[in-house]
Amino acid sequence: MASLPTAPVVAASLIGGYSAARLSGRRELAGVVLAVGGTVCGRSWLRSRGPVLTGVLLGTYTAAFGVAHPLAKKLGAWPSVFTVSAAAAAATYVLADRPTDRRT
Repeated sequence: MASLPTAPVVAASLIGGYSAARLSGRRELAGVVLAVGGTVCGRSWLRSRGPVLTGVLLGTYTAAFGVAHPLAKKLGAWPSVFTVSAAAAAATYVLADRPTDRRT
């Protein structure tokens, strides 16, 4: 299990990044929030899961941010952000946070 449960950090940073940009009117604040969340999670994943899975999870995190934009045209901004945040958090839980059975 990761030393820090990172799925909530992934979801919070994606939602928080959008919130920061929307409330402040400054898109670069979203980048700051996303960078902080990615750094916190990336360090934890690297320590607990290694570089390959870290790359996969950071790619998923970045892709979620990118997919939110075209998805917003179909669903609306907030539903899009919530959808990609849930998907990225679920992937993070399955790949990094879920406890493993060590009885084998």
